Amino acid sequence: MPKVPKIIPISDLRQNASDVIKRVTSSGDPVFITQRGRAAAVMVSMENYENAQHENELLRLLARGEKEIEAGIGYELDEVMKEADKLLYGEKS
Repeated sequence: MPKVPKIIPISDLRQNASDVIKRVTSSGDPVFITQRGRAAAVMVSMENYENAQHENELLRLLARGEKEIEAGIGYELDEVMKEADKLLYGEKS
């Protein structure tokens, strides 16, 4: 069963910002912030944000690679694997 998202009004965030941040950081679950009864923002831990940014970058690179393949542009497999290792594992060349 999926988790019910944590939703709080912006007034609660103003009053208890420190507690909300602690909750987001410790649980890893996002908190949805509403303003005037409507979704306005989502608060996530820094770790989750960084992971999402990293995943987005990988997806952008994969999409670019697909376009290059369609255009007939190619690279040596060893070169591609070295770049992939750097992205996935943070290895230095």
